[in-house]
Amino acid sequence: MVGVGKILGFYSEEAALEAIDFNTLGLLLGMMILVAMLEPTGFFQYIAVWAARASGGKPVLLFVLLGSITTVLSMFLDNVTTVVLIAPVTILICEILGISPLPYLMAEALLSDTGGVATLVGDPPNVLIGSAAGFSFNDFLIYALPIVAVAWVATLVLLRFLFRDELSKRPHNAEAVMSLNPAESLDDPKTARRVLIILGAAILLFFVHHILHISPSFIASSAAAVALLWVQPDIQETFKKVEWSVLIFFSALFVMVGGLEAAGVLEAIVGLLEGLSRIPPIWFGVSLIWIVAGLSAVVDNVPITIALIPVIQGLGEAGMDITPLWWALAFGAGFGGNGTIIGSTANIIVATLSEKTRTPITSSLWNRRGLPVMLATCAIASVLYIVLYKTY
Repeated sequence: MVGVGKILGFYSEEAALEAIDFNTLGLLLGMMILVAMLEPTGFFQYIAVWAARASGGKPVLLFVLLGSITTVLSMFLDNVTTVVLIAPVTILICEILGISPLPYLMAEALLSDTGGVATLVGDPPNVLIGSAAGFSFNDFLIYALPIVAVAWVATLVLLRFLFRDELSKRPHNAEAVMSLNPAESLDDPKTARRVLIILGAAILLFFVHHILHISPSFIASSAAAVALLWVQPDIQETFKKVEWSVLIFFSALFVMVGGLEAAGVLEAIVGLLEGLSRIPPIWFGVSLIWIVAGLSAVVDNVPITIALIPVIQGLGEAGMDITPLWWALAFGAGFGGNGTIIGSTANIIVATLSEKTRTPITSSLWNRRGLPVMLATCAIASVLYIVLYKTY
């Protein structure tokens, strides 16, 4: 992109660097380092085993507890990391109980995507949107969290119905779960405690970052620095766990979209959308939810979000009120990933892990169970978007 831009005279190396959103990259890197330090402590395994004991081996209660834990974790941590650490323990617990892990694994993937929409740091598209629109952590809690809460309840209820046969079967060995000791899963409680204290402090600062006039990326990066100094882990091992490929992927997308913008391609798209903007703005936003959701079901939602951000900004420069459109983009990108097995990285990881069980997750199975969840959550988001439109 940069080479072609230099040859044709529409893009330069300096412009490519300016196109990269370092606020987004800094926020992601800081949170990745904190998660990389928390992962080897066994904290995630600890809460999964605790949920198993708290359920008493009852399938429906275990389903709700594991789904709820995954949702809450995904609001503050990377979805992929959450399912990578929770799913294997889930499979083990289900093997002990003698029940199918299928409903639990699918619920964890679907609810991780759903829960991530609720906060600024819960999902990469939210980080991108928050940086572009200037939304604070509190803005997401006010405008996104209530809709996600309704979508979360609806997802649990719908999945409970779709997996009613699997969840109705009695476990063969419920007593064995009660013998599990959560404390034995916690390999390094001292480190876990320290990282959780710093993570909690960072989340508190996210609430007031606009008052303190500091960026979320500064908070996340500073929290990672403090954690590294306090815990003093093996730096090389910690950095190996950071998803550098994701950060490079984001940077490359920023450069490519910056080139498209410089070449005038996005301006042409804005011109096409301006024609659609003749419909009432509220219905334009609803249409955007479904268009983005449909695209996110077949293509990763990150490139879609990065591509649409300058388009929405262009509509704002053309005189449209774009604040509601940012929320439509967030809901469509977040909920749309549930539609297919390739809709999000978390879905792919859970499906891959399920191949080790007797009931692997296939694309056709996901379409029968995941697609209804996507349609239901997008419908809920659309209705509540209409109801709350005047508050945006």
